[in-house]
Amino acid sequence: MSNLYLWIKVLHILAIISWMAGMLYLPRLFVYHAEAPKDSPQAKTFVMMERRLLHAIMLPALLATWITGVTLAIQGGFVHAGWFHAKFALVIALSALHGYFAKIRKGLAKETNRHGSGFFRIVNEAPTVFMIAIVILVVFKPF
Repeated sequence: MSNLYLWIKVLHILAIISWMAGMLYLPRLFVYHAEAPKDSPQAKTFVMMERRLLHAIMLPALLATWITGVTLAIQGGFVHAGWFHAKFALVIALSALHGYFAKIRKGLAKETNRHGSGFFRIVNEAPTVFMIAIVILVVFKPF
């Protein structure tokens, strides 16, 4: 295992941590935003916080996760492993959820959101489920 591979792995882990922090925090902001009165100072603050979190932290972390992850999969020879296919499917689903969060953020910013805070409390759990499944697949490589 070369030092380059290990450095790419370090970057991958750091990117994942940053992306997941955002994926866990953004829907929590949606909960508070949905509870804030429309056009209030609080709602405007949430619009700014959500935009900055998504664009300054989550999107770069998502891209870094994908770039380093694909590089590691190719260099590590995992591309044909069954566990990797399952992990890859979950990462695609998590990426789609990221896109869905971006759409929700736009709706909240335009005040066209149709969901209440209860919906966002439930959605807030989805990234955790994906994360647990992905970590189990990576650690145990069950198939």
